[in-house]
This record gives sequence, structure tokens and C-alpha cells, in this order.
Amino acid sequence: MWLDRLAGQSASPAPSPPGSRSYSPAPRRTPSGLGPYITSQQRPGLNPRSSSLSLASTESSSSFLASSRKANGSALKESKTAYAGPEPSQILNKLLGDDGQNAASGTESASKSVISISAEDLELEYDFAGLSIRELALSEGSPADDLAVHGPQSAEEYELEKTKFEDLHRSIQACDEVLSSVETNLTSFRNDLAAVSADIETLQARSAVLNVRLENRKAVEKGLVPVVEEMSVPPMVVSKIADGQIDETWVKVVAEIDKRATAYKKNASTAQGSKGLEDLGPLLEKLVLKAIERIRDFLVAQIKALRSPHINAQVIQQQNFLKFRDLYSFLHKHHAALADEICQAYRNTMRWYYADRFTRYESALKEIKLYSLDKTDVLGSEDTSRKGSVLSSSKIVGPPHDAFNLGRRIDVLRTSNQTALSSYLAEEDQSTHYLEAPFRNFNLALVDNATAEYTFLASFFAPALSYAAISRHFAYIFEPTFQLGHALTKSLVGDTYDAIGVLLAVRLNQRFQFELQRRKIPTADGYLNGTAMLLWPRLQLIMSAHCESVRALTTSLPARPPTSKAEQSRLSAAPHVATQRFGQLLHGILALSGAAADGAPGGGGDDDEPVAASARRLRTEMEAFLTRYSAAFGADRRKRERFLYNNYSLVLTIISDAQRGRLAAEEQAHFEGLKAAFQEAA
Repeated sequence: MWLDRLAGQSASPAPSPPGSRSYSPAPRRTPSGLGPYITSQQRPGLNPRSSSLSLASTESSSSFLASSRKANGSALKESKTAYAGPEPSQILNKLLGDDGQNAASGTESASKSVISISAEDLELEYDFAGLSIRELALSEGSPADDLAVHGPQSAEEYELEKTKFEDLHRSIQACDEVLSSVETNLTSFRNDLAAVSADIETLQARSAVLNVRLENRKAVEKGLVPVVEEMSVPPMVVSKIADGQIDETWVKVVAEIDKRATAYKKNASTAQGSKGLEDLGPLLEKLVLKAIERIRDFLVAQIKALRSPHINAQVIQQQNFLKFRDLYSFLHKHHAALADEICQAYRNTMRWYYADRFTRYESALKEIKLYSLDKTDVLGSEDTSRKGSVLSSSKIVGPPHDAFNLGRRIDVLRTSNQTALSSYLAEEDQSTHYLEAPFRNFNLALVDNATAEYTFLASFFAPALSYAAISRHFAYIFEPTFQLGHALTKSLVGDTYDAIGVLLAVRLNQRFQFELQRRKIPTADGYLNGTAMLLWPRLQLIMSAHCESVRALTTSLPARPPTSKAEQSRLSAAPHVATQRFGQLLHGILALSGAAADGAPGGGGDDDEPVAASARRLRTEMEAFLTRYSAAFGADRRKRERFLYNNYSLVLTIISDAQRGRLAAEEQAHFEGLKAAFQEAA
């Protein structure tokens, strides 16, 4: 800030050069900190003339100080102004009275002019006619003319004035030295300030250049960073691919390599001749080949583990295959031929695995003892309630069984246990079962394994393979197992006359179809449809055998009623044994039709189901038999109608438990009408 004031002072007219100091007649007070100046208070006895001279000298020193100041500006040049006023020596001679006048009377005048200076004299105000001290000093008129004329000085006064001027001279010299030092400092500061200003200008220029470079770098970085991040391969990735353990982190690293390989192919097609791409290409290719090699070794090791004895394939599939399913997609993307070979090896292994496991399971199920119901277990044959045998090479008498009563056999449909019997328990089981037991266990295990395998194939090989290809692979894997299941079904129902057992197998097969539809596993539908094609014809054949047996029983009855009283007395109105068998068989058919309505697709006792037509046909044959049998009562109509009433009432009582399904309601209504028709006569 003081530089500004310095610059302001340099703009005004400069004082005269050293040797000619300006004169100012105005009295001024010397500040308390002005250095070696001698004030009027310090030297009593000074006249106004000497005081004016001191002030003029002080003003001259101030003018000299102002002359050393430089104009402030960017160039910092010094400006000087020539002094055009009267010579200082003349002013000094006038002040000293050495102008040649009144020389004789100098002593008296000097003695008379010596007066004391009071405080009031210091407070006097001089009239400069509206001029400043500097303007007054530069005026052509002599200021000494306006001052009072003093007389000549004495020797004592002269010595006193001489001493005063010598002190003033020394003070001026000291001020000159101080001002010279100040001038030197200001000059140095000016030079330093000019250097700093130049440095600031240089820094500003460099800052502007750096800002431009920074903006350009940011613009380039904004465009290059995505490309660099997309293309660059860190050393950690290379070492992990080559030597790292195959785990979840390794899979992520392979995904990064796949992303960069894809970006490389994309950019290589649009940026031909790029040096960076040319350098990156071989490295990416080697990394991809190394990853393919390690994936191949890993998958082959897992496939070999599936061939180990007593191994659970589902455990290996979940822990070692599905956790690394992205590896097969990477392999199929970068080496499709090798991926197909790996897939073929897996298919062959699992084909052998399921065929071997289910062959052993089927052998264990064959160890279960089964009731054998042959062609003698039909409605029109003799009493078969105490007959029994087991399915083996030689007929062995087994526990008694009932070929027509459903009983607790329906529990295989109602049970909540959806776990198949293990091979160990099947081999150790010593009880006797009907054919639906091994059928259910084998097919339940097959459905569960088919679900697990298809889910695994769809999870591991997709999206590398289409679902059509996955379905073909599934069919190839389970082809021997499905054939084994059909062979087991044929062995179970091929020569049996167990209509209840075959119908239970039909309902179980329908439940399996419904479950696979719920699980969204369509690839096993062919097997279950083939099983249904084995069961329905056999059921129709068994129902036809029952109808033929009833028809044969009707034919065996005498055409005429007995004539002897002994034979007529042996006739009873009690229900016939065939009626009870028919009622139990019909109840089983109706109950299983109602069970189908609870959840199995394609069932429910509808009229279009084959079992409904067979039941109506058997009912017709049974009514014909009872009608002809009642003819043995001859003319006794009451006994004949009572016999029919008792038989129809028994059938209605037996089938009354079957309360679900349209077929059950139809049969109950039919026999309710027959019972009502013969109730009045009974």
C-alpha cells in the first residue's frame, strides 16, 4: 500500500537535484521521531529567520527524499523534473543578510533582532496568497522580500547561526544516508517485484498450458479408460488361470477372460492395425487355451468320479458340476468340439450309472414275495379266498389272500411317504405284497432320479445347449433304464389276474404323470405313456376274463328249475358267493376311480375311461347270472324276488363306501333302483 503512496508522490513535480534545495518560508513543526533535526523548543533564542531556514532546509530534504522515489508501474521507470526556481544560494544569502546592504550596522541590527520565540510564534499562520509551499518555492518572486528585514548580526550570533547550520548540515547528511539506504532498498524491492511479476506471468502461462493439457488428457482418458479396462489383462488374472485352484474365484477370473476375449474379437474387427490389439491377441489366445485345458482336466476328473463304486451321482452333480456350470459354457463357446466330447463322455457315464443302479434295484425288488393271482382267481371260479402263492420258480403255498377285496391296498395312493424302498430293505423284507408294491417303489425311484437328472442337464448344459438337445441327451441316458422299467412292469402284470393290483398300478402311473407335469419334466412322459399302454390292455383282459367267468357260470346253470322238493329245499334266498365277490371288486374299481379324481390326470371315473365300460359290462353279466339263478325258484315269485333283493342289497351295501366320482354315483343309483324294485316283493 505504501508503494501506491510512493507512486503518487513521484507523479508530482520532482525537487531540484542535490545542491539546490527549495525554500519554504512556512513554519512547520518537526515530528518527535524526525531524527537529528533541532527544533525551536530545543534551541531557545532563535529568531524567526533561523527557524524559517531550518524549515526550508527540512523541506529541501523532504524534496530530496521525494526525488528518490520512483513512479510505480509495470515498467517501474524513474521520472525526473528540472528545477526552474531561484538559486538556493541567493535565497540563503538573503536569509543570512549577506546581500551587501546594511553591512555596517549588522552588529546592532543583529543584536536588536535577537528575540525570543514563544509558543504563540509557533502558532502563526503565514499568508502564501493561496499558493502551496511547492508552488511558492517555484515562483519567480523572492519570498525574502515579503519577510521582515532584520539588521546585521553580531559575531556571537553568527557563531550561533553557524553552529546551527552545521548541525542542520549533519542532519541533512544523515537523512541523505537514510534516504539513500531507503532508495537502495526500494530499488531492490522494485527489481524483486518485477522479477516476481515476471514469474507470476510465466506461471500463469504455464498454468494455462497445463489446464489445456489436463482437459485434453481427461478427454482422451474418458475415451480410452473403457477400452483399456475392457482389453487389459492384469498379471493376477494370468497367474490365477495358469496356477490357481479351481474354485469360485477361478470361475470369476475365467468370466473376465471370456469378456476380454469377446471385446478383443469385437474391437479387432473394427480397429484393424492397432498395435495394442496386436500385442494383446496372442496373450488372450494363450490364456483361453490354458483355461480350456484346465477345464477339460477338471470335468474329466469329475466324470471319472461318477464311475466310482458306491458313489452318489447327485452329490457330485451338486457340488462339483453345478457350482462350475459356467465353465462348460466357456468351453462350448471357445472349443465346441471338445465340449461335445465332454458331453458325450458324461452321457455315456450316466447311461451306465443309471442302468447299473436300477438293474441292481430291480433285482432287489424281485426278492420281495408277491401274491400270485392266476386265472382261477376270477368271479366265476370256485372259492379262492384261502389260496395263495409267491412269485418264484416253483409254486409255494403262501398266506391267504383275497383277490377281490381292496382293503388297505389303497394306502399306496394315500400315503404321504414319497420315498422309495431301499435295496437293502427290499432284500431283507420277508412279508408278502401285491404287485403294486414293487411297481410303486421302482417307478417312484425312477421318477425322482429322472427329475434330478433332467434338472441337472437343464442347469449345467444350458444355455450352451438348447432344450431340445438336452431332451435328446436325457432320452439317451435313461433309455436302458426305461426299458428295464417296462420289463419289470411286464413281469408283474404279464400273467396276473389281479384286477385291483393292475388298476392300482394304473392310478400310480397317472399320479407319476401328474407329478412330472407339476415338476415340469416332460422328457419322462414317453416312459409313463408306454407303461400305461402295458397296464390298460392287461386290465381290460382281466375284466374280460371276469366277464367270461360269470358268463360261463350263467351257462352252467340248469335251463329248468328243479322239480324235486329236496332240490328246491336246498335253494336259499341268501346272496350268492359270486355276488359278494362282484360287490368287492366293483367297490375296489369305484374307490380307485374316486382316488383318480383326487389328483391323477386322465382319471376320475369318467365314462370315456376303459375301466368304466368294463365295470358296466361286468355288471350286466352279473345281473344276467342272478336273474337266471333266481329262475331256479320256479313258480315261487316271492322267493325269487327276495333272492334278487338280497343280492342287490348286498352289492349296494358294499359299494356305498365309495362316495366320490361320477362312476360311483352312477353305480350306486343303479343298484338303489334295483333294490327298490324288489323291496316290496321281499
